[in-house]
Amino acid sequence: MRVAISNMLTDWGYEVVGKAANGKEAVAMYRELQPDLVTMDVTMPVMTGIAAVKEIIPEFPNAKIIMITALGQQKLIVEAIESGAKDFITKPFEPERLKAVVDHLLGQNC
Repeated sequence: MRVAISNMLTDWGYEVVGKAANGKEAVAMYRELQPDLVTMDVTMPVMTGIAAVKEIIPEFPNAKIIMITALGQQKLIVEAIESGAKDFITKPFEPERLKAVVDHLLGQNC
C-alpha cells in the first residue's frame, strides 16, 4: 500500500520525501522532515498509526495527516480524527478519492 500511494502521489506531481515501515519510524521521520502532508495506515507494526498521530500532533499541531483504514474500523476512524488526523480514507479506495483529499489539504483544489 505504501508503494502504491507513493507512486500515485508522484504521478500527480507531489514529492514523496519519506516512507516509514512502522508508526515509530513515522514519528521520527515526521520530526526530521516535517512534510506538508502524511498518509498513514491505522494498522502498523511497532506503533499504531493512531499512537503515531497522538505523538505527532502535540508537537506539530498543524500536521496534515490522512489516515488509511480498512472497512469496518469506524471506531478507529473517530479516534484518529479526535487525535488530530485531518481526514481518512477507507480501503479499498479509488485513486480519485485520495487525490481529492490530498489536493484539498494542500490547498490545490484541482
